[in-house]
Amino acid sequence: MASMDAKENSSTDAVKSTMKASLEEGVVQSSLASTVTLPAQTIPNPEKSQDQNVRETWDKKIEFLLAVIGFAVDLGNVWRFPYICYRNGGGAFLIPYVIMLVFGGLPLFYLELALGQYYRSGCITIWSKLCPIMKGIGYAICVIDLYMAMYYNTIICWAVYYLFSSFTSELPWTKCDNSWNTNNCQTLAERAVNVSNMSTSPAQEFFERNVLQIQNAKGVDYIGPVKWSLALCLMAVFVLVYFSLWKGVKSSGKAVWFTATMPYVVLFILFFRGITLDGALDGIVFYLSPQWDKLAKAEVWIDAATQIFFSLGPGFGTLLALSSYNTFHNNCYRDAIFTSSINCVTSFLAGFVIFSVLGYMAHMSQRDIQTVATDGPGLVFVVYPEAIATMKGSVFWSILFFIMLITLGLDSTFGGLEAMITGLCDEYPTVLRRHREIFVGVLILFIYLCALPTTTYGGSYVVNLLDSYGTSMSVLFVVFVEAATVCWFYGAQRFSEQVQKMLGFRPGIFWRLCWTYVSPIFILGIFLFAMIHYKDLEWEDYQYPKWSITVGWLLTVSSLSCIPIYMIYRIIITPGTFTQRVIDAFQPEKPGVNQEHESLPINACYTSV
Repeated sequence: MASMDAKENSSTDAVKSTMKASLEEGVVQSSLASTVTLPAQTIPNPEKSQDQNVRETWDKKIEFLLAVIGFAVDLGNVWRFPYICYRNGGGAFLIPYVIMLVFGGLPLFYLELALGQYYRSGCITIWSKLCPIMKGIGYAICVIDLYMAMYYNTIICWAVYYLFSSFTSELPWTKCDNSWNTNNCQTLAERAVNVSNMSTSPAQEFFERNVLQIQNAKGVDYIGPVKWSLALCLMAVFVLVYFSLWKGVKSSGKAVWFTATMPYVVLFILFFRGITLDGALDGIVFYLSPQWDKLAKAEVWIDAATQIFFSLGPGFGTLLALSSYNTFHNNCYRDAIFTSSINCVTSFLAGFVIFSVLGYMAHMSQRDIQTVATDGPGLVFVVYPEAIATMKGSVFWSILFFIMLITLGLDSTFGGLEAMITGLCDEYPTVLRRHREIFVGVLILFIYLCALPTTTYGGSYVVNLLDSYGTSMSVLFVVFVEAATVCWFYGAQRFSEQVQKMLGFRPGIFWRLCWTYVSPIFILGIFLFAMIHYKDLEWEDYQYPKWSITVGWLLTVSSLSCIPIYMIYRIIITPGTFTQRVIDAFQPEKPGVNQEHESLPINACYTSV
């Protein structure tokens, strides 16, 4: 008996050793073969170098979702979509809006999330694994993000200024008896009785003559000195941004719990307050009343495409960066649909919040809603604050509203800067990634110094110039080149196979057709329309001088030139004949020697969505 026990123990030990060895080799052979419908093959994840193996990931899935939603849902959802919707046919505008979302915006959104997650790389390094000659796209994105950070944070600092100004017993833009007011200033009640084309509201004069002090500037020819109260507000914004980004997703993942959720809390509060105001129903009807005849106009469809594109935000490198910190098998397909849907629903909800108040404004001033409706900074810094000033508890509503604007802006700033930081840290891991805290600090300080001209008396002129030429024009072309490179040069078919390895199912024919044909044409169409209808920059009655237009185009060229410059550089450093250099420059770089693989059972990979 003892001998038999010894043999059994020996046999058991041998079996355990064999199983352990098999597991170490990553090969598991099931004894229940009769119950398996498909062979137990495995599909490896993308091959990763040693520095990628230690890449940090989000602590929780919800932090990634909040970061993406926070980036996509920005100030444009509040100050642009409602106005664009009413101007282009009200409820009828939702038809081209949804069509452009499904066929144009969503495929690009999904594409970037999947690319970032598969390769776990930022906007620069990722092109070495796709098409090395196009690596200049990543540098172009970094330059665009730099320009965006220089002016977008200034808009947030205006909201910070308003927030501090709201902590009074009476909002300073309620009456016309302040030192900055002119003789043309009239309150809402006064304008209802005595309408004049020369009259201005106390809210307008507070914004233009107190916050900006634009009366002390002479356009971009003389923008005046820095207004230090704005410079301090801008510094506060950048300090907050730094401590949200310095530790990567470990710190930004915690910040978005507040910055991404707070806007929704405030939006719903303002929604329920707005619909109880006198005239709110008229505003909502005006917002949603369909004008079907406008669907025949090309401009309506272009506006829908442009709104979707800039709302979802592909091309800024943010989606690549945020998704690169996901685990390899995260379902980014579901994330893309969920977050893009939340973004569009938020825009629609913001329309109710805005137009209920515009209806109230029209009712109070006894004017047509069309005369008070506007978009952009004029809506959130003039029209809405003036409406708030007439409500009971105006101080409370003002504080809530500007907290919402600040948090909406901060999320987008986090995303834009993280795209640049991740891209550069991945490209230069030894120099930058190891010293991320110092690098982020130096970068934030540099951007702050570059942004100081936007805090001068004529800073709003600089903001408009940077917005029009630094980002809007160039990002359209960059996204077209990006989509064409991935879908045409690298191949939508090859990319679909990688998505299958990652998610367990192959993208359906709809997604492959959109990536191959619809999405690149979608972006190219927006870019060509913008170029055809281009006219020199104006702001209200101010015509920008020719020299400033030249500077604007230099800003555009400074980012776009990164693409051809790197192409030339890549061909020069590649060995071989010229033809061989060009061919090699389009081939993805071979992975390193040390690889890490994750496995996914192949019988989970045959669902097509």
